[in-house]
Amino acid sequence: MSWLPPDDDDEGFDAWDESDVRVRPNPKANKPRTKTRPEHDDAIDARVLSVDRGRYTVLVDENGPDERVVTAARARELRKQAIVTGDRVDVVGDSSGDEGSLGRIVRIQPRTTLLRRSADDSDEVERIIVANADQLLIVVAAANPEPRPRLVDRYLVAAYDAGIAPIMVITKTDLADPGPFLRNFEALDIPVIRSAQDAWPLAELTPLLDGHTTVAVGHSGVGKSTLVNALVPGTDRAVGVVNAVTGRGRHTSSSTVSLRVPTGGWIIDTPGVRSFGLGHVNTDNILRSFADLAVVAAECPRGCTHLPDAPDCELNDAVVDGRLPAARVDSLQRLLTTLTVRPGGAVVE
Repeated sequence: MSWLPPDDDDEGFDAWDESDVRVRPNPKANKPRTKTRPEHDDAIDARVLSVDRGRYTVLVDENGPDERVVTAARARELRKQAIVTGDRVDVVGDSSGDEGSLGRIVRIQPRTTLLRRSADDSDEVERIIVANADQLLIVVAAANPEPRPRLVDRYLVAAYDAGIAPIMVITKTDLADPGPFLRNFEALDIPVIRSAQDAWPLAELTPLLDGHTTVAVGHSGVGKSTLVNALVPGTDRAVGVVNAVTGRGRHTSSSTVSLRVPTGGWIIDTPGVRSFGLGHVNTDNILRSFADLAVVAAECPRGCTHLPDAPDCELNDAVVDGRLPAARVDSLQRLLTTLTVRPGGAVVE
């Protein structure tokens, strides 16, 4: 039968039937592709320890009798989704952990938190650093390199935005008094641990890590990876020295890796950074992290920025009449200013 429609307009399309359909030949005789994906009911749970060029080191049967480290690849259906250190995933395939074996990650389990940053403050594209961390360990040197309050402000903003509790470690306190620097944050009620060079206060720090997944961040050269090596002996994370002329550290840790602390908990070491973009952050999340101030701010006019020059801001009025401590409101406003200015680049000053 010809593929052309009948000439008789009265018959129209009623004259068509299935024999008129032209089917493209299938010389390879392969099955048509389906969008239905397998359920992978046999998948096993795993923790992502590190990511390296498309290969994922995962821990299977964590704390179980068959705990083992497995190398896995990403399933095709996850090619557009980021899999990061700290993720909980489902793995199928060869999960024996034997040399040359390769499993396959087929699902990313729901995440509890995401620590993110952007390339700069004008870039709203987020870059996920780690998943499922519940603590942020901010490592700052009292000197060499000099502490930078604005960079710490950015760490705190990212932590509060993610719902992660911050902890601060001040290193090299034998070189300078960290007191003036710490006064910038004294109203935030952040646990602060002080450490001299080569004298890590492990007895004070390790109880804070027990039962938690803690991600360590810090400027290059502050001693972050040295601290991680002390917390997890035998890790041998690369460390560097600070240039005596520029006061800058060299990027030594080039990967993000999750390590089990022998006394309990997990510590995730990240590469040192000199900038931390916040283009993705929602300012409302910052205020929610100050529960006592959020109650008062609820009486502010709609759209209030809560900054010092905000008209009719209830927070500013509460400071004037003594209902709120000025230092705590100032700490909130410092963090909000960090987001509000948006200088077009996460430049550390």
